[in-house]
Amino acid sequence: MIDIIKKHEGLRLQAYLCPAGVPTIGYGNTFYEDGSRVKMGDRITRDRAEKLLLHVVEAFAVQVDRLITAKINANQRAALVSFAYNVGIGNLQRSTLLRKVNANPNDPSIRIEFMKWTKARGQVLRGLVVRRQDEANLYFKR
Repeated sequence: MIDIIKKHEGLRLQAYLCPAGVPTIGYGNTFYEDGSRVKMGDRITRDRAEKLLLHVVEAFAVQVDRLITAKINANQRAALVSFAYNVGIGNLQRSTLLRKVNANPNDPSIRIEFMKWTKARGQVLRGLVVRRQDEANLYFKR
């Protein structure tokens, strides 16, 4: 999961606007450990980016665990945490993806649900297509 996040988010030590227009830093973080929002002009070190990534991933993992009612394996959990890290926990919570996972975590149509999340500002982004493929492949990896 960490490798997928790092691969697709990349590392930026100076705040930038992500494709959705949100100030972002490190490995795709929009908030700091204390809950404050990233602002344009912010800078962090590589060490801080690594620590922030682990902190945020753990927070997302706890939230994902609360949403999952089905018995899933470690790869399925990791794929869902990566997905939530990217789209937000609220989007996962409201998604058909989550409903299908909780109904039957081995439903092959779950792959299709991952692939519905490839747009930012209404435009399909190649990077999101590849990320969703990586997450779906991890989810179904045995």
